Amino acid sequence: MSIFKKPNSPYYHFDFQHRGHRVYGSTGCTTRKEAEAFEAVERDKAKALVKATQRSRTSLLIDDVADRFWIEKGQHDAEPGATFTNLARLIEHFGKTMPLTDIDQIAARKMVAWRRGHRVTRRGKRTKEEQDALPLIANATVNRSATKVLERLFVFAKSEGAVFEREPKWGELLLPEPVERVRELQDYEAAAFDDAMRDDYVPFFDFVRASGLRQRECITLQWTEVNFGTKQIVRLGKGGRRVVFPITDTIREILFPLQGQHPDFVFTYVAMYGNPRLKRVRGERYPLTINGAKSAWQRLRLKAGVKDFRFHDFRHDFGTKLLRDSGNLKLVQRALNHADIKSTLRYAHVLDEDIAAAVERVAKSRTNPRTRLREVI
Repeated sequence: MSIFKKPNSPYYHFDFQHRGHRVYGSTGCTTRKEAEAFEAVERDKAKALVKATQRSRTSLLIDDVADRFWIEKGQHDAEPGATFTNLARLIEHFGKTMPLTDIDQIAARKMVAWRRGHRVTRRGKRTKEEQDALPLIANATVNRSATKVLERLFVFAKSEGAVFEREPKWGELLLPEPVERVRELQDYEAAAFDDAMRDDYVPFFDFVRASGLRQRECITLQWTEVNFGTKQIVRLGKGGRRVVFPITDTIREILFPLQGQHPDFVFTYVAMYGNPRLKRVRGERYPLTINGAKSAWQRLRLKAGVKDFRFHDFRHDFGTKLLRDSGNLKLVQRALNHADIKSTLRYAHVLDEDIAAAVERVAKSRTNPRTRLREVI
């Protein structure tokens, strides 16, 4: 009998086998009727898990799927550290032994609600009161760090042959995100940045403004990716996509003098203070790091007094100005390495003046003949 009571327990328990797989545990129910209903659900889950596992011929426990995904996909992401953290967070929430077949729409919704309750993280020690005062993470962060990551695990498992009869409806799980604003750098703001900038960071920020490449793509640029002969920068960008950027005369003037400062990395900084632990010597040059560049940017923005301008807005500024100059959305899409032109359409507002001028020309072309016709009559 698969439904029974244990001594000294008020709850019914279940214990059955399905195709050699033993499933057992407490129903948490005190009546036999409720326990039988609970066991029926567990039998359906066991059948789905065995069916999916047989098709994929490998374990579908979330911890095992995440391990295989990390080895084949995740560690090669543009930001592998973030991928690892996001996977670990999902495993923490669901538990290592949770089969993907048990994660349906309801379970996924609970995961989204759990992640929405997290607060932003800031470096440095904080009391519990200070941590609780930090704002909740944005909807975009929930989508990117939880829902999309879980969806990738399902896609990966399906590529191995697994079939999910109760797969979550991913589109319904995504939280609404505000339309990303496009911020253009004004001339007086650019001048303020120039006045406030340290000399050793000038080439880096000049390159950021002149190329429109993403922050990480600029910071980690290596000499092996720069070819002055072919006049191209070739490297992997967001999503593992190949980025090819032309070395214009302006870009060459920025990069060429930097040769010899470091054997591998293009952009460096001068250490203002020595640090024995990090083996830093005052006055020596070292490659820029992500955290170091972020700190330098925060100091620069504060010193320049420029408000409401993020590092990523340099990219928006580049895209806006390029579209205004060329009027060609496809060209801007290629320059910014957008996988979907919908991302490029955010800059389309700069064409409003051209559209207005075209509409006016059409209106005048239709009005003049009518005027001449009335005069003849």
